[in-house]
Amino acid sequence: MHFPAVSKDFFSREDVVQISKDLLGMHIYTCFNDQVTIGKIVETEAYRGADDKACHAYNGRRTKRTQTMYLQGGHAYVYLCYGIHHLFNFVVGPKEVANAVLIRGIEPIEGVHHMLERRNMTYVKYNLTAGPGTLSRALGIGLQHNGLDLTLPNSPIRLLDKKDRITENNIIASPRVGIGYAKECAAWPWRFRLKGSKWTSPAK
Repeated sequence: MHFPAVSKDFFSREDVVQISKDLLGMHIYTCFNDQVTIGKIVETEAYRGADDKACHAYNGRRTKRTQTMYLQGGHAYVYLCYGIHHLFNFVVGPKEVANAVLIRGIEPIEGVHHMLERRNMTYVKYNLTAGPGTLSRALGIGLQHNGLDLTLPNSPIRLLDKKDRITENNIIASPRVGIGYAKECAAWPWRFRLKGSKWTSPAK
């Protein structure tokens, strides 16, 4: 690994919007069956349980699916979308807060041949990892990883720190994708993209 794993303190902060920005440029590491893949995070979306109508745990909603969101920050929240795509989120904040950050795009860094094989692709192009469902498949992440403590030293999925930070002027903020049902919350600019990256999902 090129950077140290991020500690639980990073995930335990309550400001989900700031964490969503801070995640840009960090690296997601996975290792399954000795197959290592690493991708740089280039696109995120923030979801806040307390008052965000787009959040699965809005207003304290608890279901079998959302129970994972109430864990201590630093756990994986993985759910199935449209019965097809596995969407990977970082649970953030103190226990019982139910905030999460959806990872929407990564830049392939290491283990690209594994990503191509998992995606049934023969060569690298932007949609290898652009979009939350495709990046999860490329990294080998599925429902079996829901609730995983990502801060454990032996976790097969980890967030790796980096030495530099992405400045505000290099972040594009815009409304989140596919949440028209969320009324006034749909307009909140809580989707964050790394400016100039070709690995983000298409603008909406």
